Amino acid sequence: MANPLAVYQFLFGAFAFIFGAAVGSFLNVCIYRLPRDLSVNEPRRSFCPSCKKQIPWHQNIPLISWLFLRGRCANCGSRIAFRYFAVELLTALLFLAVWRQFPWQVALAYWVFVSLLIAGTFIDFEHFIIPDEITIGGTVAGVVASFVVPALMSTDGRWTALLTSALSALLGYVVLWVVLEAGKKAFGKKKIRLDAPTAFQWTRQGDDADFVVGEEKGLWSEHFSRASDLLILHCDDATIETRNVGKTTLRFHYNRVALHGEEIALDTLEQISGVVRELEIPREAMGRGDLKFLAAIGAFLGWRAVLFSIFAGSLLGSLVGLATLLVGRRVWSAKLPFGPYLAFGALVWMFCGAALLRWYLTLLNP
Repeated sequence: MANPLAVYQFLFGAFAFIFGAAVGSFLNVCIYRLPRDLSVNEPRRSFCPSCKKQIPWHQNIPLISWLFLRGRCANCGSRIAFRYFAVELLTALLFLAVWRQFPWQVALAYWVFVSLLIAGTFIDFEHFIIPDEITIGGTVAGVVASFVVPALMSTDGRWTALLTSALSALLGYVVLWVVLEAGKKAFGKKKIRLDAPTAFQWTRQGDDADFVVGEEKGLWSEHFSRASDLLILHCDDATIETRNVGKTTLRFHYNRVALHGEEIALDTLEQISGVVRELEIPREAMGRGDLKFLAAIGAFLGWRAVLFSIFAGSLLGSLVGLATLLVGRRVWSAKLPFGPYLAFGALVWMFCGAALLRWYLTLLNP
């Protein structure tokens, strides 16, 4: 005769995995649409990124459809990125792991939290942003969840849990804000001396512009986070529209350029080109989305998780950055998102935090 407890564990474990895969399918919608300012509700059905045809339900079964269609759109044959399958599988596995390790009330809250981490991580990897729907929405969700399930903050009192969650979220934001501001003062600009005089071009593209220096290409907006940010080009030769200004230094804010005591609004220009030998670019220690992301982590996991996530995320980010340097020379415009590393630290703390804390205390008191 089957053990009722084993049957219960199997059935609910299977439900957690299948439900996680279904949530992962929805997260794929969020990952694609949120950074593009598209509604996650309209159209209701997923659509192929290439041909835009809506996908019928029988071709949109989590995990199975991607494998059955061999990662291609049934309508146009375009390749569907492996990321779609990976997100569904990762969400399913994490939902199952959460269900098996935590009491059901805590597990339900952590399912929400894990979903936010996955969506934020994959959006940050691709777009270097974490939308407010995930960060601010996640912070609010964490505070509310802590009030409903005080065990998230390791207490029985709802109001104590709510206050702890809110203060932990505030701590997460403030700590990274201090790091951000200190980093801006210490490393707020990067001077790049090129190996040889190199052609550059600034070309308007709607509300933004393409900025190309040699083989380096990116959007103009990617270089500016604050109104005070300044990008400087030391040019051997420069041409603004059809006006050649010769050897000069161009001092750019996001919306204007200054040279020889004259300021020109970039809105009035279509193209700036020339030859640059040295440039200074503004940079940030991290994006402001990371501050709000850590606040959401604190709201769900508490202040200890905030500190651990910063430590673990910084350590992993440093190792990855070092690996990119060892594998090949990193280009000067390359960026590394910090959100995924914070998410890694949060997951480690969520599953292993208590054990890590006990281990650390044994080192202090052998």
